[in-house]
Amino acid sequence: MSTGLTATAQPATEPAAYRWRWAALLVILAAEVMDLLDAMITNIAAPTIRAELGGTAGTIQWLGAAYTLSMAVGLITGGRLGDIFGRKRMFLIGALGFTAGSLLCAVAQSPELLVAARVVQGLFGAVMLPQGLGMIKEMFPPKEMGAAFGLFGPVMGLSSVGGPILAGWLIDADFLGTGWRMIFLINLPLGLAALAAGLRLLPESRSPRPPRLDIPGVILASAAGLLLVFPLVQGRESGWPVWSFVMMGASVAVFAVFGWFESRKSRAGGDPLVVPSLFRKRAFTGGLLTGLVFFSSMSGFALVFNLYSQIGLGYSTLKAGLVMIPWSLGMVAGFGLAQAVARFGRRVLQGGVLVMALGTLGVLLTITLVEAPATPWQFVPALAVTGVGMGLLMAPFFDIVLAGVEQHETGSASGTLTAVQQLGGAFGVALLGTVFFDLLAASPAPDFAGAMRVVLWTVAGMLLLTFLAAFLLPGQAREEEHAGH
Repeated sequence: MSTGLTATAQPATEPAAYRWRWAALLVILAAEVMDLLDAMITNIAAPTIRAELGGTAGTIQWLGAAYTLSMAVGLITGGRLGDIFGRKRMFLIGALGFTAGSLLCAVAQSPELLVAARVVQGLFGAVMLPQGLGMIKEMFPPKEMGAAFGLFGPVMGLSSVGGPILAGWLIDADFLGTGWRMIFLINLPLGLAALAAGLRLLPESRSPRPPRLDIPGVILASAAGLLLVFPLVQGRESGWPVWSFVMMGASVAVFAVFGWFESRKSRAGGDPLVVPSLFRKRAFTGGLLTGLVFFSSMSGFALVFNLYSQIGLGYSTLKAGLVMIPWSLGMVAGFGLAQAVARFGRRVLQGGVLVMALGTLGVLLTITLVEAPATPWQFVPALAVTGVGMGLLMAPFFDIVLAGVEQHETGSASGTLTAVQQLGGAFGVALLGTVFFDLLAASPAPDFAGAMRVVLWTVAGMLLLTFLAAFLLPGQAREEEHAGH
């Protein structure tokens, strides 16, 4: 039994308990907002940061990849730390460290220091974020779970609306001469507010049988992720030497060793970092593969499109942020539409993938048909359609994937799922960023439109893979939940 007030500790019908749960959920969502803003605003700010601090094209990729990779590496461990030491405690430690990392980013004087500070942000974000999913699973009864997870959609949508605009406005406004640094300073009041509210509202929650931390598993998972993403980003600048391909091949081997080690540890009665029983759940395994491909395509697309709009089309940072509004508003509309058709379960998710692919091809058509540099208005229809599709996909995703997870698997499941989301993001930024910059370097006069078209075809292909991978998911979230019991 957990020590805090949970959905099982008091009747769900009691108004005070109901209000308490939803107030605590707002604190968890505030942490998600900080993560989402930091994941997106550097896409807008990257060219400005590079112009001031210097660095190479790889610097732009590392601003995003350092954050997402360090978070992916730490997330599986972060979920476990919540099981062991308490989810509220780890949430507060993570929020404090994330806020401190934001301050370090704001005062960085070189690209190397900024990338290092982004690693700090990512590691503490990895401690903070998985605790939220674990606490939601414990606070809410099954009949309210869908509504609780459903709130992630509008929050993500509003953050995606506000994030790029906020970044562009803060950089252009240049408050007190801070320029791009203000995009990190804005996290300080948000982080302190989350800390204060978390101390008061979040429940004390941990696993009924706290496991021991699997240090060898942590090392193997971290090494595998680093071996995959590092050569993708750095290999291009070094001319794709042999070591880059050796490292990527080694990452597959280390992931295999990690899986073997975790299974062996579980059979021996130990506490593996990732609970092997999770991979016997259809929703979870299907969700990992679907999420990996999808988040790779979307994170990479977001970075490259922002680079294309600023470097290729000459948009200002604020204009580049504003051009993403149709996507963001479409995403909010997609979440709303998903609630109306939620009874169709997985088909809603797959329909969202197809709508996104249609929007992606619409962006491709816009770039191809417009002879002069495209204006923001000309991107509105395609980006809006893309956003609607993303909302339809994201709304049921977490509910379907986590529905059948047992209480003792919560920390491992939430950490692993969020880690795959971040690892997919890091992989997508590295892969599509590398494709974009390689194509620019291949021609004497950089062909931004041509490079962007190749990236968009690649994204469309990745969305097709997402559609096919989603067949591994159960038809409905609740079917998986009942099967698990």
